[in-house]
Amino acid sequence: MKTIHFGIIGCGLMGREFVSAVARWCHLGTFEVRPEIVAICNRSLTPDKVRWFTDNLVTISQVTNDYRQLLANRNVEAVYMAVPHDLQEEFYCQALQAGKHLMGEKPFGIDKKANDTIMACVQRHPDCFVRCSSQFAFYPGMQKVSEMIEANSFGQIIEVNCGFLHCSDLDPSKLINWKRMVQHNGEYGCMGDLGMHACHLPIRAGWLPKNVRAVLSNIITERPHERDTKVPCDTWDNATLLCEAESISSNRTFPLTIRIHRIAPGEKNTLYIEVLGTEASVRFSTKNVNSIEVLQYHGGDEQAWKRVDLGQEMTFGSITGAVFEVGFSDVILQMWAAFLYELEHGKPITKFAGCITPKETAICHRLFTAALESHETGRTVPSRC
Repeated sequence: MKTIHFGIIGCGLMGREFVSAVARWCHLGTFEVRPEIVAICNRSLTPDKVRWFTDNLVTISQVTNDYRQLLANRNVEAVYMAVPHDLQEEFYCQALQAGKHLMGEKPFGIDKKANDTIMACVQRHPDCFVRCSSQFAFYPGMQKVSEMIEANSFGQIIEVNCGFLHCSDLDPSKLINWKRMVQHNGEYGCMGDLGMHACHLPIRAGWLPKNVRAVLSNIITERPHERDTKVPCDTWDNATLLCEAESISSNRTFPLTIRIHRIAPGEKNTLYIEVLGTEASVRFSTKNVNSIEVLQYHGGDEQAWKRVDLGQEMTFGSITGAVFEVGFSDVILQMWAAFLYELEHGKPITKFAGCITPKETAICHRLFTAALESHETGRTVPSRC
């Protein structure tokens, strides 16, 4: 089995998820390539944080608070970077200049200018494999929707609705952090942090927004700081985007509604998509993660939604039987398998079983930039996607 040596830059929640995925790699059975984490980097490395990583992975030989030292490590072939948005332009470009393959977190730059710089750097280093993290496409339900798209099951697309609904900021007493500060998170607000999850499948399907009318909401404008003082919370909590999308395959347009909400009462961490067509329709939500609903329409037949139960019907087979339910850690593992599969083979195993490409991040940046202008002017703005 081939081994790819990884470094992690950013040892927070998602860095720990990657470590957990590596520890479970045997779950994929005879998968032909595996990651091995040999270095970690974080600006603040407390003994407890370091111990969690080194106790769980004996392969780690470098621990540093300077990302340049990690990038200078010749044993590191690829890096996973989970850093705040304002650091991504510098860190991602430095990684590529060091010749490292890169899996980076969203949104691939704090704004369009930063994304443009990253894109130019990607083009200058074609030998580096570069992808953006988004695990939700690997749920069996999302893959079933993708299969219907590839099979042209829908006939003419009537409408597509998708979104990411989160509840993390519903509590007004929650302490502020970098994701609620424009200087670190950027003007996109919730769109920068969550938007690519919602946009991944439509963009991969070739359903590109031509324009956007956006309504952005800053619902909780102050949050407590560490010393019981309140400070401004100046990022957008919720974004609702009404787009006119054009299908690349058919040149037809249809409404595409994208909801990206960090304050969504009744939700936990919900990704959903609904595709309505003249011949078939489908809807999937991670709120009911082990099923999808399908409606197939034939002439004058009665219309009825059919629920299809799903299990561990994963793109990359594992030791878990197909009848068992799927969870977040399962799709994280699938995402990393997809990254390594495409790194090894030069293309994803199927069209929709690949991580977000740099070009797809650029499409999102054009959409989110247009959304900011639309909200400010109250007009529909071309997204140039």
